[in-house]
Amino acid sequence: MTEVFGIPVDFILFALTLLGVALFHRHTLWVALGGLATITIYKLLFTGFKTGSGLTALMAHMGHETNILTNLLGLLMGFALLSDHFEKSHVPLELPRFLPDDWKGAFMLLVLVFVLSSFLDNIAAAIIGGTMAGAVFRKKVHIGYLAAIVAASNAGGAGSVVGDTTTTMMWIDGVNPLHVLDAYIASFAALAFFGYFAARQQHAYSPIMKDMPAGTHIDWARLAIVAIILVAAIGSNVIANLYFKNALDHYPVIGIAVWVAILATSVWRQPDWKLLPGAFKGSIFLLALVTCASMMPVEKLPAASWPTTLGLGFVSSIFDNIPLTALALKQGGYDWGVLAYAVGFGGSMIWFGSSAGVALSNTYPEARNVGQWLRHGWHIAVGYVIGFFVLLAILGWHPQEKRTRGASAGSDIQCCYPDEGKKPHS
Repeated sequence: MTEVFGIPVDFILFALTLLGVALFHRHTLWVALGGLATITIYKLLFTGFKTGSGLTALMAHMGHETNILTNLLGLLMGFALLSDHFEKSHVPLELPRFLPDDWKGAFMLLVLVFVLSSFLDNIAAAIIGGTMAGAVFRKKVHIGYLAAIVAASNAGGAGSVVGDTTTTMMWIDGVNPLHVLDAYIASFAALAFFGYFAARQQHAYSPIMKDMPAGTHIDWARLAIVAIILVAAIGSNVIANLYFKNALDHYPVIGIAVWVAILATSVWRQPDWKLLPGAFKGSIFLLALVTCASMMPVEKLPAASWPTTLGLGFVSSIFDNIPLTALALKQGGYDWGVLAYAVGFGGSMIWFGSSAGVALSNTYPEARNVGQWLRHGWHIAVGYVIGFFVLLAILGWHPQEKRTRGASAGSDIQCCYPDEGKKPHS
């Protein structure tokens, strides 16, 4: 039996895995691994994989996913060490000198995370944001504010082709970066909404530190190491996209670059290697869910439209946004700025809906509670909807064809798909 009431059993097993993660938040890793094992065995015995049936097909499928999984593992574990370097640099303790000492200080911190994520990976921005929040709020960070840090990092990366894996995928596939930039209209509106309420929550829970501790001195060497690691991540992404696009398809370029930087600078300041087991555990949880999602029989999405795109944002809170983005790119006919916002920001609505949320939960384990995340982070979902419709109201829905690689910047094609389903004309 491959379907129950018309629903593929694969989806039912995945839904049960996600439900288990939500209900047994103290045992998320084992629930995710159990779900992955169950889905894998089911597909081996009954349905097979996109690459065929049997163990050979499973190996082929995993070979295709290895690059994405390895990159994520390298980034999550590498940025855990980066976070420790940043905290020990004492830069976060300097923030009270510059931030307002009421709720507006908490809001400005979210704005800073947003800006950082526009040119950093959103995982790095979320981890740095969590480190800064831990310092200025004396380690007492409200779960609604943790959700807002994740949302700010995802919103900031949604309009930048170097700020999020999904937007980088669009860039690689030929989408004009200027079209992705449209997502910032929605992101600004969402940030203004959820940022206000999250900042108020945090100020009531634990006000921002008014003065930096006496005797605080910046460790410039550690700060330089943080900069080197971030430059390695950003530089490898940009260079690979501009000159070696095929390399990104086959090698975990960014993850490798991050670890080369970490190892090279370890002679200057030793990282806290003891952090790696905890980071590894959290990383394996995310990789298990990403692998489960990759096995789902999703061959196509509904017809491209703004309601479909709105729905994809909600779906991305429980279903990995990387395969969703890949399917949308294959299908075509989307407004790429609207899609970038939806799949980039939508994962913020649940803690495991984005890699940034999983990374932050490694530092703040109390975030691994779906009920509390939804209860206290309600402003994220509302902000998502507000931002989406602000973008539609200002720019409307304009499907855009991708450029072929190597096309000139002036050869951009914009079109709408005819009702007959024919391909658009250039």
